[in-house]
Amino acid sequence: MTTHFITAEIDLQETPLQLEQKIESQLRQQGEPLRWAVTKIDQEKQTATVEAIVTKEN
Repeated sequence: MTTHFITAEIDLQETPLQLEQKIESQLRQQGEPLRWAVTKIDQEKQTATVEAIVTKEN
């Protein structure tokens, strides 16, 4: 098992719950999320930048 630091850009959703579900769905495509944080919001593009640590099976 290896860990990876990833950054993802996520479209903002209508509710916080929808945003959380979208983030976790996007991260699972890269591996199993250990932790993540929204580090930037771009109001013009309506996106959130997320930094995360994920694990992947070798």
